[in-house]
Parts: sequence; C-alpha cells; structure tokens
Amino acid sequence: MRNKKSVLIVDDDSTHRTMLRTLVGGWGYDVVEADDGSTAIEEVQKRPFDLVLMDVRMLKVSGLEALERIKAFNPAIPVTIMTAYSSVETAIEALKKGAYDYLTKPLDFDKLRLTLERAMEHIRLKEENLILKESLGKHFDLQNIIGRSPAMANLLETVAHVAPSEATVMITGESGTGKELIAGVIHFNSSRKDGPFIKINCAAITETLLESELFGHEKGAFTGADRRKEGRFYQAHGGSLFLDEVSEMPLTMQVKLLRVLQEREFTRVGGEKVIKVDVRVIAATNKNLQELKTQGLFREDLYYRLNVVSLEIPPLRERRDDIPLLAQHFLKIFSTKNRKEINGLTPSAMDRLIRYEWPGNVRELMNAIERGVVLARTQYLDDSDFTIIQSSSRQASETLHVLEEKDSNMSLEQAEKTTILRALESTAGNKSEAARRLGITRKTLHKKLKKYGVMP
Repeated sequence: MRNKKSVLIVDDDSTHRTMLRTLVGGWGYDVVEADDGSTAIEEVQKRPFDLVLMDVRMLKVSGLEALERIKAFNPAIPVTIMTAYSSVETAIEALKKGAYDYLTKPLDFDKLRLTLERAMEHIRLKEENLILKESLGKHFDLQNIIGRSPAMANLLETVAHVAPSEATVMITGESGTGKELIAGVIHFNSSRKDGPFIKINCAAITETLLESELFGHEKGAFTGADRRKEGRFYQAHGGSLFLDEVSEMPLTMQVKLLRVLQEREFTRVGGEKVIKVDVRVIAATNKNLQELKTQGLFREDLYYRLNVVSLEIPPLRERRDDIPLLAQHFLKIFSTKNRKEINGLTPSAMDRLIRYEWPGNVRELMNAIERGVVLARTQYLDDSDFTIIQSSSRQASETLHVLEEKDSNMSLEQAEKTTILRALESTAGNKSEAARRLGITRKTLHKKLKKYGVMP
C-alpha cells in the first residue's frame, strides 16, 4: 500500500504548476504534473490518484471537458477545479459535471490545503452516510438499493411504477446481477408486502419433484409421500411467488403453470380438490426467452402470460458508477462479519475494481470483497488484495486473442475450432466457463461444438 496520498496537478502554466508541486509536495503528498487536460486524462487512465487539482482554461482540452471525461472513467476520483475567472456560471458548470470543489486564482493556500484534506475523506464520509440511511430504512426500500448510475436509476423508476400493481413481472439479466433482490423490492413495495414472499429455483429441482414443490402433494401420492405437503403456490397465498430460472422449467410443467396463472387454481399431486389461490408471480431468467420460444423450448402462451411487464437488470460493467458504492457496502458487511477492522479501499484497489469487466456481476464483486477482507493484512484493501480478478481477466484475454495469432495457412473455421478446443481444455471441459472466456453464450458454444462435431 502506498504511504503517500497522490495528487495530479493539471495546469498549462509551467510556473504555477511548479509552485503548486513544491507546495503540495511539501505537505506530504506524492505529486504528478500534467500540462493539459488531454495529458490529465491519459495519466488517470494509467494510474490511480487520490485527487486531481486542475485549471479550467487550457489550450488543447479544457479543464471542464477533462473533468467530464475523468469522471466518466472513474467517478470515485475527487476533482477540484481552479481558475482565475471567478464566474458563478463556471463554478456551477464544474459542479454539475461532478467537481468536488472550486478554487479561484490567486489561490488561498490555507483553503487549498483544507480542500485537499477534506477531499481525502469525502468518499469515505459519503459512503458512511449511505450506509447509515440504509440501516434506518427497510431492507427492501427502493431508496436503499445500492446503485445511483443512470442505468439503475431508470430501472428503479420503472420498478417504482410496477411494484404497486398486480401485474406479473419477468426480470431478465445475467447471472449475479441481483434479480432476486429486485423481485423482493417489487413485493415489499406492493399492497402484498404483509403477505408471504416465497421463492423457488426451478433449475435446482428435478422435474419429478418440481410439481410437488409448486403444488404440493397428498399423503400416498408417490413413494415416500408419508404425509400431505403444501406447495409453494399455497404458501404464497395473499403474497408473491418468485420463480427463479423459470426458463429451466420442463415443457410439461410449463403447461401446468400456465393453467394456474390463467385460472388461479390448482390441485395437489395425487389429489382431486381444486384449490383457489391469490398469488402474484414474479419470474426471472438469465436466458433469452424469445430465442427459447422460437426453438420450441418455452411455450409462447406462457411467455406472454409471464411477460406482462419486463424488467432488465444491466450488468455491472454497464454501470461502473455503482462499483465504489457496492464495494464499500460489501466491505462494511464482511468486515463486521469477520470481526476485522478494515477502513476502506486504496485508490489503486478501487481503480482495479472499476477497470475489471465483472463477468459474474455483483455476486462476483461481493465474493471478491469478502475474499479481500478475509485475507487482508492491513486496514485498507489494496490492489494486491484483488490479484485474482487480474489473472482471470488476463486468462480470458489470452484465450480471445488466439484467433489473431492463428497460422496463416489455417482457415477461419479451423482457427475457431482450435480456439474452442483450447478454451475447453483450459477449463477442464467446463462449457459455461469456456463460453465466458470466449465471450459467447453457452448456447452459442453448444451450437459450434455440434457444428464441428466435437460432441453431440
């Protein structure tokens, strides 16, 4: 972990820049200089900084333009703008673009030093306030969902409109994005919030047991049924039933589910009595139901019955603004759970988290933070505590570049087949992991395997 806090000073006036380097360096900071906004952007992309101190007026790329691009790359970096033109309009524009503070030239050195000190604590205090708000609210309150990116804001706005209704909801998104959490938010922000919220993973139960799990069974209905069992639909009466991985439900069960959705009634396995239920169904899948419907693997009538309202959760790589908030949220949880005093993440650690693609989404980030906390040797998680995600990223990159390095005498199909075989070999035959490293879906990988006659 770095002993000194780092500051990037950006100013096209070399004399002023040298003065600031001497002053700020004398206060114990590690200083890097940039003579233009474009250079500042390059520096931020090369290494992490604790703060950027930047002039507004520069010849090539202005401070305001550089500010916008820096915050887009890494929203966790505090950027303080300085200018000789103390106009209110410029100050407002800088703050709107995400500036932490605004200083006018000639600089008040005492104010500058105070600004630097406050900026180093800014992110930590902001995250602590967020955690405090969460602890005071309900677990599934819309305001407590970790995520302030535009993508999440749009999703939560839709959720706020959908939750009070009685509409059946289909939640889609990659594995690990938080589909179950959103299902819970819908239930607990609806008129059914005082009723039960029952969950079932359709992929985790065999076809023979799934019917019993959903609808229950009578005593003696099959071998081992020594007593009556109430199914999930019965348990969810007056509340909501969350059907996770609904795309994995066999076609025979899809027919029975459709009947319950249409008639609001069912019979237990081995029984004759018709049971009426009042249940709101919320379903989720990480697969493309449109494609499954076209292939005859998912019933069209059930698709439309479930898909009254569709919500898509964006993958973590498309909402990087949320990574600092999520990382600090999980850090607090796992520090308490493991009875360790971890005060935060270094800028280099946060920089690594923001750059990573997160194929496993929020679940992978949560696991990475937990692992970092468990193995941490200091009070701050550094980038060295997250080497596992670097090696994963590098391995995927190496696999994806095999095609670029193919023999000139090899056809594209031969190169593709070779790449796929190498990916399978490197994952010990794990098709899901191989597909992830190749940057394709498991379904696409299966098609290509059949195409090349590698396996049925």
